[in-house]
Amino acid sequence: MHRPADDGSRDAAATRFTERGITPDEVRAVLADCGDALYSAAAQGKPGWAEPFGGPLAVALLAAEVSLFAAHLNSRASGVRSAAVAQLLDEYSAVTVASELGVARQKVYEIARAGLRPPYIEQVPWRAS
Repeated sequence: MHRPADDGSRDAAATRFTERGITPDEVRAVLADCGDALYSAAAQGKPGWAEPFGGPLAVALLAAEVSLFAAHLNSRASGVRSAAVAQLLDEYSAVTVASELGVARQKVYEIARAGLRPPYIEQVPWRAS
């Protein structure tokens, strides 16, 4: 979903999860709640809190996947912002756009230049439709 299909990282992650007894459904569940259950258990800090998730190593792997997913969404949002800023620069000066966004004029050009570079996931897993 959020890992590129062609760089081998998806297969490597699947192998790591499988070797630790983590099922695809467990990974999906952690991503679907964006790590809320992991965080809640860790924050409570009760003895054995990681065991329901497969132990500390499984928790570390699952939390890393949530982090990677969040980074993917951040990248997607940055791409959308870039596309919007580029469009704004077609109609307004960089000074005007910078003022509206609360950034320096040079930053506006940097933002616009980054561009929207898919592939990105089309929809987050917790959205019903």
